[in-house]
Amino acid sequence: MGSTLVAELHGDPQTIIITKRAILWGLLVLVPCLALTGFSGYQMAGGAPRGLALAKFRRMRVIGANGLCVLVPCAFFLALRASAQTFDGLFYGVQLLELLAGAANLALLGINFRDGVRMARA
Repeated sequence: MGSTLVAELHGDPQTIIITKRAILWGLLVLVPCLALTGFSGYQMAGGAPRGLALAKFRRMRVIGANGLCVLVPCAFFLALRASAQTFDGLFYGVQLLELLAGAANLALLGINFRDGVRMARA
């Protein structure tokens, strides 16, 4: 999100193109890391998570669905449009959607982190 905002505020089309391509490459690391995080948390919680573990598990489902159904398609679309230097209303509309979905995931991950700390203290 930070890279996108800096690139957009900088306003140079080449910077936007490079940023959108880098985001696509970053997905190769980010998506498996999020999947491993969710899987390891589920393993640590046991077969039937309860309490904070259940809440974290449910949030991870939303984070994963948001990532795979919104963020990944947006990243591909924006990279293609940026490569074609098509910075129109549709580009910026999808960019806004990506930023909002990313902010939602970031908030949910923050809540999960907080609950993980609480669980570790208990």
